[in-house]
Amino acid sequence: MGKKMLFIFNPRAGKGSIKTRLTDILDIFVKAGYDVHIHPTQAYRDGLKVAKKRAGEFDLVVTSGGDGTLDEIVTGIMEGGHSTPVGYIPAGSTNDFAKSLHVSKNMMQAAVDIVEGEPHAFDVGKFNDDFFVYIAAFGLFTDVSYETNQDLKNILGHAAYILEGTQRLFNIQSYKLQVETAEQNMEGDFIFGMISNATSVGGFRKLTGPDVMLDDGLFEVLLVHRPKNILELNEIIAALVGNAECSHIESFKTSKLKIICEEEVSWTLDGEFGGEHKEVQIENLNHAVRIMLKKDETVPLINAADL
Repeated sequence: MGKKMLFIFNPRAGKGSIKTRLTDILDIFVKAGYDVHIHPTQAYRDGLKVAKKRAGEFDLVVTSGGDGTLDEIVTGIMEGGHSTPVGYIPAGSTNDFAKSLHVSKNMMQAAVDIVEGEPHAFDVGKFNDDFFVYIAAFGLFTDVSYETNQDLKNILGHAAYILEGTQRLFNIQSYKLQVETAEQNMEGDFIFGMISNATSVGGFRKLTGPDVMLDDGLFEVLLVHRPKNILELNEIIAALVGNAECSHIESFKTSKLKIICEEEVSWTLDGEFGGEHKEVQIENLNHAVRIMLKKDETVPLINAADL
């Protein structure tokens, strides 16, 4: 019997760019010996439901869309208890995780790399009862990606996030938090926080710091204290953009942490709304999922060993 593939794609992602390339992508898959079952997503979290129910029936699950679509598929695989490897053809507005994995921007090349590639293990974040692929965040700008209109994102791409985000600088909300890890505890008044497993966030590569590895069982954590004046805000922005030292920013690595707030805090998981929570438990699930990456090439920042 031939190999079976479940291909789940978001037809609206990235100006609907998959539509003009779909036939060529399917031809690549079929020529590689796959019996392909196709599912265009119909609504929010539709991909999650399909992956959760059916991923175990296939040898490979391939998804095309933005990071939110990839998040749905990985979450579905995790919730369904499947071990099926994943292939990713990026087609969204920003595609942070694809950049971290050095996945080709060319959709046909990405498809070739999937069928000719090898599975590489990478870490997945557990967020209370949910999962995320590369980032959980709260505070300033973090609601931009799920509040920005999809049509605006398609027309303007990454610039849409910047335009929407600059409007927030004039009304900064902060949160009094307790942060607990195995290594340290802290309290503070924070305007932004992110727990990430990526080399690029929001298109900016310097936010996550140096020496990021996607398979080391550790998150990169960044917490920004509330600035007391415009000078401190400028310091913070300069540090984030230039990766410089700043006393108003907490930055460290950990495998597990708890964050507690007196009020409910809105979170985003991989660019999608992750709910409002007073307390969150976040844990790194080391080598939880395998992703197909280009064969016979040293992939920086990720272990090439199969599970």
